[in-house]
Amino acid sequence: MLGSVTSATLIGVDGHVVTVEVHIGGGLPGYSVVGLPDAAVRESRERVRAALANSGFAWPSQRVTVNLAPGGLRKTGAGFEVAVALGIALANEQLPAGVLDRVGVLGELGLDGSVRPVPGTLALVDVLARAGMASVVVPAANAAEAALVRGVRIRPATHLGSLRACLEGQDDWPDPPAPPAEPEPADDGVDLAEVRGLTWARRALETAAAGAHHLLLTGPPGAGKTMLARRLPTILPPLDHHEALEVTRIHSAAGHPPVHGLLRERPFRAPHHTASTAALVGGGSRRPGPGEVTLAHRGALFLDELGEFPPHALEAMRQPLEDRVVRISRQPFTITFPADFQLVACSNPCPCGLGPPRCTCSDLQRARYRRRLSAPLLDRFDLRLDVRPPEPDAPPGESSAVVRERVAAAVARQEARYANRPWRRNAHIPAGALGRMVPLDADAADAWRERIEERSLTGRGAARIRRVARTLADLDDSASVSATHVTLASMLREDVP
Repeated sequence: MLGSVTSATLIGVDGHVVTVEVHIGGGLPGYSVVGLPDAAVRESRERVRAALANSGFAWPSQRVTVNLAPGGLRKTGAGFEVAVALGIALANEQLPAGVLDRVGVLGELGLDGSVRPVPGTLALVDVLARAGMASVVVPAANAAEAALVRGVRIRPATHLGSLRACLEGQDDWPDPPAPPAEPEPADDGVDLAEVRGLTWARRALETAAAGAHHLLLTGPPGAGKTMLARRLPTILPPLDHHEALEVTRIHSAAGHPPVHGLLRERPFRAPHHTASTAALVGGGSRRPGPGEVTLAHRGALFLDELGEFPPHALEAMRQPLEDRVVRISRQPFTITFPADFQLVACSNPCPCGLGPPRCTCSDLQRARYRRRLSAPLLDRFDLRLDVRPPEPDAPPGESSAVVRERVAAAVARQEARYANRPWRRNAHIPAGALGRMVPLDADAADAWRERIEERSLTGRGAARIRRVARTLADLDDSASVSATHVTLASMLREDVP
């Protein structure tokens, strides 16, 4: 006797279709699972058995073999338990044949037969819909999240017994979840108008937001670095539908399902400086998960006290900063996580933080502190600025709403310009396309070459100045990049001592 149910597993932040095959045959009574299951899947026997008994099903007195196909794909988590239970019922002829054709099944079981939520439901339902499933059975707690996937019927389930009644036609399926209400725009009470003075730093923050450029602010404590950086989310443009779906899938897979529909605000992650390498870039030995760079996908990652982060953790970010993906390689598999994030960091000039002329650190201490931030890492910041405390009577600056309008207009110009390109923001223009995408007239080209020679810039540094100049031109609503834009871009990328 054989039963087959379609389910899915989560690998990284992507779903993969899994066919749960159950065979009940001769031999001593027993239960075995094959198909590269992890410990959570292998432990399902007692939960499935108790749940079936408490839901009116009989446990077969023969040998039960569960195969999770394809056999070469590693299966993780307890999200197969409802599918396994229904597969046993099908193979044991306690459910009508064909009742689960083109039906995907997700969910963990409690001992009483209750159906419990699983992480990553959005990605799992999405892959089942693309595989041709007409409907998907999901835990009721995940129904609103699953409803975000279009083109498939969502069947909420609270208990294995009530699920059986619905499958056999004895009860009607519960009403599908209503579309979740759009959340109110986040208002955490911060605004750029609270930042007094710091004209250059404000200009750098606006430029970073408009072009998705990486930004490094250095300076003594109390200069306003952190205050400024934490106001970046107030001037970032909202996510479009495609980006919102992508970000929501990532956070769902990480165990943070959305409460009010799609996430519309760009992520802003701010981990503590004690974060490990795996916490920053992702990883893990048995079940690699997304790190902060992935949770900040399509948004910003803020690293305060950059010099206090473990150097090996910072060095691990160099490749994601360039490729915008993280590849976690282990002996049996490789997982790719998206990591298209904007890095904003703050750092003190030395261990005591005071900087010249009041610095009390020795030359050895300053040299050791500088070595924590390697030249290749610093070279990946498009904008680098030394921030000094403003005057006590400095007037307040423009509000976030005013700056956000300029940023949104600049972003719209970039999206129109790169409509048919694989990139959408100035910071992402490939080096090979810079000459075509950011043409310079004679004066601008002379200014650019002069800055390269004057400061002995690397090829990466020269390219980043050109990209920033394009963003400054977009903020000025200028079709061409002028020598003034190139000079200003160079001034916003100061040499790090």
